[in-house]
Amino acid sequence: MEAEKVVHTGGCHCKSVRWRVLAPSSVEVWDCNCSNCYMRANVHFIVPAGKFELLGNSAEFLTTYTFGSHTAKHTFCKVCGITSFYYPRSNPDGVAVSFRCVDSGTLTHVEIKHFDGKNWERSYNESGISSRSKEQK
Repeated sequence: MEAEKVVHTGGCHCKSVRWRVLAPSSVEVWDCNCSNCYMRANVHFIVPAGKFELLGNSAEFLTTYTFGSHTAKHTFCKVCGITSFYYPRSNPDGVAVSFRCVDSGTLTHVEIKHFDGKNWERSYNESGISSRSKEQK
């Protein structure tokens, strides 16, 4: 049985980027040690892209950084520099939401899992992370 979903809202530090996402109140987040996530201390949960919505004029405040395979789209606010979400290499059909950027009050539990981004292919194959952006039936 799938966990009941709630609407979470969040965004960047200066509030120029705002979004809402439909996800469980209890989430499994990924602490990745790839060169980018490690430096940003990025810890995120992944949802299907259809469960994520940018609000208002947020898109005009976003810019994107890519590297390596250029599959991941690391979005961040042009004003404050915060990455509140991005499009991950592991789940190009999903959105990775930085759990610390979720407004307080809707997350009830956070379980931290490790993703070995330094050994990306092995971790991808062993972790099951690719299923996180799929709609649950």
